[in-house]
Amino acid sequence: MDRFRDANRAKWDELVQPHLTSGFYSVDALRAGNRRLDPIVDRELGDVAGLSVLHLQCHFGLDTLTLAQRGATVTGLDFSGEAIQAARALAQETGLAATFVEGDLYAAPDLISGSFDLVFVSWGTICWLPDLPSWARVAAHFLKPGGRLYFADCHPMAYVWDEGQGACDPTRGRFQTKYPYFHDPAPIELDDPDDYGSGHKTANTRTYEWAHPVSEIVTAVAAAGLVFEFLHEHPAITWALLPGLVKQDEDLHTWPVGTDPILPLSLSFQARKPA
Repeated sequence: MDRFRDANRAKWDELVQPHLTSGFYSVDALRAGNRRLDPIVDRELGDVAGLSVLHLQCHFGLDTLTLAQRGATVTGLDFSGEAIQAARALAQETGLAATFVEGDLYAAPDLISGSFDLVFVSWGTICWLPDLPSWARVAAHFLKPGGRLYFADCHPMAYVWDEGQGACDPTRGRFQTKYPYFHDPAPIELDDPDDYGSGHKTANTRTYEWAHPVSEIVTAVAAAGLVFEFLHEHPAITWALLPGLVKQDEDLHTWPVGTDPILPLSLSFQARKPA
């Protein structure tokens, strides 16, 4: 597992600087004090003013600091040293109070003290994790009684499609699969220089991901002692996951008109720790 984690971390270390200057991440909006969360999260998360928030797998802290601008007391965790350095610099630049911790997610209970009103996990997270039950236990560990875990990410079904040009033609009901749906302890090995968030071509092209079906996600969270309040499936996602998707607005991509059937692209839920 160290080999897989080190390869993934090298990729994410390299992506920090391109993402800081990419329009995809709208860092300038944070600097101006008016950055929004994506519409799915914004609609579901609610008011965070006065809440203590732990953001797991926070990348360079953009959403973490957006929550701070909304009045939350925030802590962000990420395994990329480059990302955490950038997050701390961005917090200092914007004058936003935030704590950023570098470290492996599974080691978080040894790195961060205290408990939180909200554990926040969003977009492109659990595909990098081999052990989902342990992830759910980490999230539950940090919640105060009555606290909630909020999660939004790519729908596991949407990860199976072939993202190659022409592989899927949704308006004709053509969907070609490439990746597994069910979890396997052996990772999916990818070799790709492209970056979803910028035009940067990476030198670190090899990464490793794991599939986690909906049943595994739900079972892991429930087994960690959390009680689901909602689970939503959405026909939209925050990035151009497939070439056939169209921009619904400035923040979401969805299926083109005429797609049949309409299939889920993202998944969100909220689960609460019993008081």
